Amino acid sequence: MNKNVGKMVGYIGIPFVMLFIVLRFALFYLRSDGLSGISVMFPLLAAGILIFALLMSVSFAAWVYQDCKKRNDDGILWAIITFIATPFIGLLVYFLRRSEMKQSCDACGHLVSLRANFCEECGSKIVHREGMKDMEMKRTHHINYIVMGTISMTLMITCLACFVMSALSGKGINSDITSDDRIWNIGGISMNYQTMTDGVWTLDFRSASDGFIKQEDMTINNAGTDVLHAEISCDTVPDNSRLTLYLVQGDLVKSFDVTSLSEPLEYSLHEFENGEIHVRLLIEGVEDVISKIYIR
Repeated sequence: MNKNVGKMVGYIGIPFVMLFIVLRFALFYLRSDGLSGISVMFPLLAAGILIFALLMSVSFAAWVYQDCKKRNDDGILWAIITFIATPFIGLLVYFLRRSEMKQSCDACGHLVSLRANFCEECGSKIVHREGMKDMEMKRTHHINYIVMGTISMTLMITCLACFVMSALSGKGINSDITSDDRIWNIGGISMNYQTMTDGVWTLDFRSASDGFIKQEDMTINNAGTDVLHAEISCDTVPDNSRLTLYLVQGDLVKSFDVTSLSEPLEYSLHEFENGEIHVRLLIEGVEDVISKIYIR
């Protein structure tokens, strides 16, 4: 009865937990601006990778636990090792180190190998039922754990492959620097530091992948009098490289080449409206850049 209850909890509980995670993630996506500019496919694929990786690890760890019980080994320890080390490494280590299957000696109760003909403790002859040795050595137990783990692994790899291919293709990712939505970068940037203190955005980076965009949202309090100030220096400017400053608010976009500023840039914001404005730097090959941008 308890075993049936445990199975019911597993069959109902696991799908319920998975559904709860997906629904909560979807609700966060719909209500949060933090994911604007990226297709819902990406967070769903990421959630799928995590969920199926967890199910795979749990399934194979459960199989290792049951296999250890059959071999009178420490099932809890090996299950934890398999789960933490990931099934790929954990199962490899387990198969290299797992104990032989044993049976009890009828005379003294000592555990002996299924291959043994005599008990190493009392010397009594070990009697094997016909075919028992071969059956025990070859029979695969708890096949449901292996099936669940294999299916989960396949789905995890599928989600991972779809995620990588979609990211490389750029589909579903907003990379339009003139967009009023959030910009997402596929490349990377080598940062020294970045701070936003008292409305002053300070950015110091060594290099970035071509076309990388750094963004900070600022606030225009009085469009009639507010001025954007930008102090920017590029120490390394290879041929055909450029650093461009963009101001984006709704459909209004202004851009400035700030690669070689001889003096700080000051630009009146009277064309814009009071409220949030996206301040973006498009990095195209320049290196060792220090910038300080603010609105006053």
